[in-house]
Amino acid sequence: MDLVEKLEGIKERFVEVGKMITDPEIIADMKRYVKLNKEYKDLEEIVKEYDEYKELTSNLETNREILKSDEDPELKEMAKEELSGMEEQKEEMEDKLKYMLIPKDPEDDKNAIMELRAGTGGDEACIFVEDMFRLYTMFFKEKGWSYEVINSTEGTVAGLKEISLNVSGEGAYGTLKFESGVHRVQRVPDTESQGRVHTSAITVAVLPEAEEVDVELNMSDVKKDTYRSSGAGGQHVNKTESAVRLTHIPTGMVVECQDGRSQHKNYEKAVQVMRSRLYQNELEKKQEERAAHRKSLVSTGDRSAKVRTYNYPQGRITDHRINKTIYNLSSFMNGDITEMLEALKMAENAEKLKEGETA
Repeated sequence: MDLVEKLEGIKERFVEVGKMITDPEIIADMKRYVKLNKEYKDLEEIVKEYDEYKELTSNLETNREILKSDEDPELKEMAKEELSGMEEQKEEMEDKLKYMLIPKDPEDDKNAIMELRAGTGGDEACIFVEDMFRLYTMFFKEKGWSYEVINSTEGTVAGLKEISLNVSGEGAYGTLKFESGVHRVQRVPDTESQGRVHTSAITVAVLPEAEEVDVELNMSDVKKDTYRSSGAGGQHVNKTESAVRLTHIPTGMVVECQDGRSQHKNYEKAVQVMRSRLYQNELEKKQEERAAHRKSLVSTGDRSAKVRTYNYPQGRITDHRINKTIYNLSSFMNGDITEMLEALKMAENAEKLKEGETA
């Protein structure tokens, strides 16, 4: 099926969905209405671009006819001049439409759970976890997203050994999924008297937040323990057993949550994280199956892969998946990461396009 045929099919579906969302029966079924409304908005963007493309191709044809048949040399010259620019514009629009036809990952619209953990490098890795937590929260603020800390453990000297957070916002998982992997930092630690550059690493895991309908979590498979919170928190700490540890017996997965003041709240958050981790495990199995015929450059789901290096002496950030280097480390660490994320998204789309993955 060629591009125009696909786009005509999408336009037909757009008209059909437009009628459906005005149907009182569908409006009464909120779940179905929300789903169709979202589909309508997604299709609207493509249809708008397609309408502009059709107008352009129509103008192109008119100019070609003028060149063939019109006797007026002045009119012919104008048509000729316009034609070259329009041909170029047509190619650009076709490329854009091809990208728009790449199927969106159904997980991309979900909220995200992020887990940052110190790896090699001791105290310096803990400090970098805190730096990266600050980077992400500044980025969330810029996006108008909200976040909630689920669990955190302080470093022995400074920084954070680990921190988990729930991120809520439009397309949060689809934007943040490229952050999964090992982030390496090269800099001179404050404790280093000789001025030598040290290399440390942290791991970042990004999971799509799972709903109850996404994964079945049998609570009879889950062992619950409570304990007293530790770390910052004032008088509340060590007074009540509000911290919760859940163990998923079939897989051995352990989730801890101690940042909330209520045991009930911590339990709810821990269940949410466990459900999302189990869901992520299922997704990774699917990704491995897909990787049998296509090895993805940018989102393999492999959390042990080194994805990015932050080099402080050179003021640069290098993403190793797409060999992109940006020389604005201070802005980047203040949450200015959009350019890198967009480049990763483009690389993934280019890869899908190459494999012919269009709607």
